[in-house]
Amino acid sequence: MTAHIAVLGGGSFGTVIANIMAENGYQVRQWLRDPEIAEKINQTHQNARYLPDYSLSEQLIASTDMEWVIRDAEAVFVSIPSSSFRNVVQQAKAWLQPQQLLISTTKGVEASSFKLMSHILREEVPNGRIGVLSGPNLAKEIAKGHITASVIASDDEALCSRVQSILCSKTFRAYASQDVFGVELGGTLKNIYAIASGLSAALGVGENTKSMLITRSLAEMSRFAVAKGANPMTFLGLSGIGDLIVTCTSPLSRNYRVGFALGQGKSLDDAVTELGEVAEGVNTLKEVRQQAQQYDIYMPLVMGLYEVVFNHAPVKQVIAAMMSNQPNVDVDFAV
Repeated sequence: MTAHIAVLGGGSFGTVIANIMAENGYQVRQWLRDPEIAEKINQTHQNARYLPDYSLSEQLIASTDMEWVIRDAEAVFVSIPSSSFRNVVQQAKAWLQPQQLLISTTKGVEASSFKLMSHILREEVPNGRIGVLSGPNLAKEIAKGHITASVIASDDEALCSRVQSILCSKTFRAYASQDVFGVELGGTLKNIYAIASGLSAALGVGENTKSMLITRSLAEMSRFAVAKGANPMTFLGLSGIGDLIVTCTSPLSRNYRVGFALGQGKSLDDAVTELGEVAEGVNTLKEVRQQAQQYDIYMPLVMGLYEVVFNHAPVKQVIAAMMSNQPNVDVDFAV
């Protein structure tokens, strides 16, 4: 009997990834905390909370029994918000086996430690075969069957190859990379700039401004990557500029929607509550600002956005201060 695939997490992206694999013919077990959502997935083949009106494969079975979901699975995809990621992995490791493929799909950092999800997996499951999945992957578009591409990154080539074969379909592609840190860092940092883009869109900025914002965001991301030891060339791929473009331009992006609400004058608490899902960029903004200050990394967009989001600084005042800065070189990192 072919081993099943496990997905930990019942949010929008975890659900669409689980469904892709189920539609590819795999038996998929999805772990959720909420028994009501799990029951409805099994009965109606819909995740009404996160993906209403999206039909799920009958090959996908939801459960609150983590042991049943994980035990004997060929691969385990972890799609848990960063704030709960370590806790869930600590629960799961009682049933994880060294031969299982362990893939994070979470784009964020652990609060206070600035550890990415692959670092947490390596700490908690030191003998695990670990990879990360990242890219321009808006869940609702994937659900509608729009053509989408992602990146599976690992130093385990066999893992990358197997995940590609599990995930690839007529509408979903997975490209391989060995730069786990760079791929994961790109997926994490872009959430900050999606908030900035949403905020600027609410203020009615022009197309020139939008283009400038995305391009200077990429420059900051690359500068931060170099300072932290990542390969800046990775940021020219799907997990860098690709993910940055989609999250900075689409109202389907959770972080963009938080920024848009802020631009409309709503408080951060109201914006997050209205969203009803986790916007990883809020926590990431705090953590990246702290890192930029600690390591003296020039990130004016991060600094300015932090003042707006957390210190309630007037947006026009922050923009005026940023525009008074002396312009530097366009691309200032060396390969």
